[in-house]
Amino acid sequence: MAGKQSSNCESCINYVYDDLYGSYVCDVNLDEDELIRFMTYSNFNCPYFQLNDEYKIVRKQM
Repeated sequence: MAGKQSSNCESCINYVYDDLYGSYVCDVNLDEDELIRFMTYSNFNCPYFQLNDEYKIVRKQM
């Protein structure tokens, strides 16, 4: 990823709805250290963050 972005889970492609839990969850399996950083720091830069950009493919076709 070119340049780290501040994580915003609601706009991440890995933030998916889980029918079993009945809520949105992160689809990436974070290791223990990453999970602790995510839970304790409000300014965590997630290395797995990908913007959920539905129109990315359309822009490539233009």
